[in-house]
Amino acid sequence: MFEPVRPVRAYERVVEQIESALRRGELRAGERLPSERELMRQFQVSRSTIREALRVLESNGLLRSRQGDPQGAELLPLSPETLRRPMAKLARSGEISFEDLLQFRILLDGAASFLAARLHDETQIAEMRAALERLRTAAGAGRSAWSRADVDFHDAIARATGNPLLQVCSAVVRSVATGMIESEIAEAGDSPELTERWVRLHSRLFELIDARDGVEAAAQAQRDLLDEYGVHLSDDRRQLLADWITS
Repeated sequence: MFEPVRPVRAYERVVEQIESALRRGELRAGERLPSERELMRQFQVSRSTIREALRVLESNGLLRSRQGDPQGAELLPLSPETLRRPMAKLARSGEISFEDLLQFRILLDGAASFLAARLHDETQIAEMRAALERLRTAAGAGRSAWSRADVDFHDAIARATGNPLLQVCSAVVRSVATGMIESEIAEAGDSPELTERWVRLHSRLFELIDARDGVEAAAQAQRDLLDEYGVHLSDDRRQLLADWITS
């Protein structure tokens, strides 16, 4: 019925209070925390406790800290790195699987493509067009160039949604998921046939977004991912997603 009670360390309490202040808006990105000495005074803890708390917050991507900086640690804005690290840890520990990430990415890419089609402006569609052109140029030029162009294309779509949370989540899930099948991504980047196929699919997606056909753009993005990576899904989950895409 009950579970053992774990003593909470002092640095964890410091972390909790700073994170809580960030959530409430009492602390904002770009601001600086007080100096280590002042934090010691306010929290009534030792210097080592403050430094451990700052280390944890920095590892979570919430601040940038330099030991002894008289100006104090700088609070960072929400970024993909803020979410990528804990999600990557969950993936490495087995708490979430590639199946979970792929299913989530399919849902996110569908939503992003729909919103981008409905909401994009001329500047944003020009960014997508330029990224697509770089993708065409990079096809067969090696993994590194092709991967950068592919990321640029998807980032441009996400920006056109106007939703910063969707932008961050899309970037994080894409990064962690591709990291779990890095060898296959490397093979794709080195195969002219595979990259040319993806250029054709991305071109079709761009055309649908440009035409503001949100429904078909969402379905296209999701079908492409399911066709390419569905082999990593169980039969039941693959069929569930296929049914959802065609519904």
